[in-house]
Amino acid sequence: MSAGVGSWATIFKTHLTSDSDGYGDMAQKMATLVADQDGFLGMDSARGEDGVGITVCYWESLEAIEAWGRDTQHRVAQRIGLERWYDHFTMRIARVERSSEYNRPE
Repeated sequence: MSAGVGSWATIFKTHLTSDSDGYGDMAQKMATLVADQDGFLGMDSARGEDGVGITVCYWESLEAIEAWGRDTQHRVAQRIGLERWYDHFTMRIARVERSSEYNRPE
């Protein structure tokens, strides 16, 4: 399955605190770790200068999302995020019902 129609998406929106020490390293570690998870299909991520970030991960199933949520290293990152890095966050799960893409011809 690709990250298209029928896949699932986790939409994680965050706002960083002024204490971002170690955040970049942990974010990279989590990106590497999630890529090896069963059912993981891909990820899109962006962060603005205002500290707001959005990461969307695509999954084959709700079970794969739940397994990622229980991953021990991911749980450590979540705890540190709540203690130090995030002023606010939201996490939503959605089913991909429609998908389109455009690439400018060369």
